[in-house]
Amino acid sequence: MKIISGNANKQLAEVIAKHCFATLVPSNITSFADGETRVEFNENVRGKDVFIIQSTSTPVNDNLMELMIMIDAARRSSANRITAVIPYFGYARQDRKSASRTPITAKLVANLITQAGADRVLTMDLHAGQIQGFFDIPVDDLTSRIVFGNDIQQYLEPGDTVFVSPDAGGVVRARKFADMYAGNIAIVDKKRSAPGECEAMNVIGDVKDKHAILVDDIVDSGGTLCQAAMAIMNAGARSVRAYITHGVLSGKACDTVEKSVLEELVITDSIADHCPKGMTKIRQITVGNLFGEAIRRVHNEESVSTLFN
Repeated sequence: MKIISGNANKQLAEVIAKHCFATLVPSNITSFADGETRVEFNENVRGKDVFIIQSTSTPVNDNLMELMIMIDAARRSSANRITAVIPYFGYARQDRKSASRTPITAKLVANLITQAGADRVLTMDLHAGQIQGFFDIPVDDLTSRIVFGNDIQQYLEPGDTVFVSPDAGGVVRARKFADMYAGNIAIVDKKRSAPGECEAMNVIGDVKDKHAILVDDIVDSGGTLCQAAMAIMNAGARSVRAYITHGVLSGKACDTVEKSVLEELVITDSIADHCPKGMTKIRQITVGNLFGEAIRRVHNEESVSTLFN
């Protein structure tokens, strides 16, 4: 087994490698003077089972190109099998035609990764599960539920906790959390006027005098999340906290969360932490051990799905 890290999130890659009792393959991943990406592995990978770790987070296009070049470098170095480990899969929100004459970029990215030479993909909490079908190679889509589980338990109060989906599309996710802890669910019904903006929010379900836990896969600008938290508090909830897998947190999102009614926003380290120091409401939990165990099982040809049984 050989584990290689791109520049997107080396800290997470080191945690993954440590779980697998391995060290990261020494490599030079830099840029030429004109901005082109340069990749060179300083260790033999011929005939090896290679895992390339790279989230396609901001800067999305740079990290995506870096991932594809690393895959190509491994293929041309005669690696036996190449697994693209993509903790955060960028462009996942562009999984359908939202209007006339628009692309399905998630499918394009899947094609690019496959054509670069990846033999399989390991990712987590895809924005839409059907993206797995965009690939013509095996895809393992891990879930952050078991990572968040132990943390959530300390805030649970039997009969007084409700799991809230910030939109209708996340109801299944909220139900899975509720089933884990014998809780109830609620939904925030929102009407969008433009991407990232909402006109109105209504809470469907009973949150009065309960501790509400918002669950979702991505927090980007933070505006919708914080408006949902306010709507829940206005509906009579005792407290609101959020557990969200991927902390994109673009623009002034960190400040928006810090000034909100949220007790806390808990995210994973699928994306490297880039919030200013001193933020008290945003906390990261590592998924390094989860990915490390999944990689170990893939390498040993063991079941990955039993991780979540």
